Amino acid sequence: MVEGTKVLEVALGASAEVEALFVAPHGRTNPAVAALQERVEARGARVFALAEGVIERVADAVTPQPVVAIVRAPVVSLDDVLSGSLVVVCVDVRDPGNVGTIIRTAASAGASGVVCCDGTADPTAPKCVRASAGALFQVPVVAGGAAQDVLTRLGAAGLRLWGTGAHDGQPLWDADLRDRCAFVLGNESTGLPEPLSGSLDGMVTIPMPGATESLNVSVATGILCFEAARQRRRKTAVPHADGGAP
Repeated sequence: MVEGTKVLEVALGASAEVEALFVAPHGRTNPAVAALQERVEARGARVFALAEGVIERVADAVTPQPVVAIVRAPVVSLDDVLSGSLVVVCVDVRDPGNVGTIIRTAASAGASGVVCCDGTADPTAPKCVRASAGALFQVPVVAGGAAQDVLTRLGAAGLRLWGTGAHDGQPLWDADLRDRCAFVLGNESTGLPEPLSGSLDGMVTIPMPGATESLNVSVATGILCFEAARQRRRKTAVPHADGGAP
């Protein structure tokens, strides 16, 4: 279920298959809604005009958007991300808002894919889709898979597996993230399960000079992914004439 014109525009831009569009009364005079309706009708989707008060009963958001669409979820398998250069793995990340924001952040940083292992919130749940701002349709997202099996296959594919934790890991700024790797994120309360530690190549921690004990998992994802992107830009930078990096 895709709610709102902006997320639906992203889905259409990614050639997602829209099965049906539902338009609330207050959306029928909206030019943006009218333009979207023309686009989905041109693709053969059905459009339904809802009666007053109906969208408030079916939409997931507290303040419903003027449109809700049923969109076929992308079908992605683990095979689709094994050749990637930067993969985010969620292990038991249960809050759908966090999962959606992780997907959005990973896509923004140029990640190759996101894997939501068993126990993690469903990435196609309405709150996830909304929090992802449509990024679910822009970056490969794998739904399901035992965490141990996922790490084994990613490691066999040549990705360096970095576990993440609030304490006792190598400082993120000192880790070499220039080559292919995966960040493995755990539950905010309990962290990564101990049995997975033997499958990791190392642990990284985001140094926090402030008083807080830990970061929100989606915020941490942004710092991790953009640090990897920064290091890789420096790796590929063209040296100046004097031999220094730009």
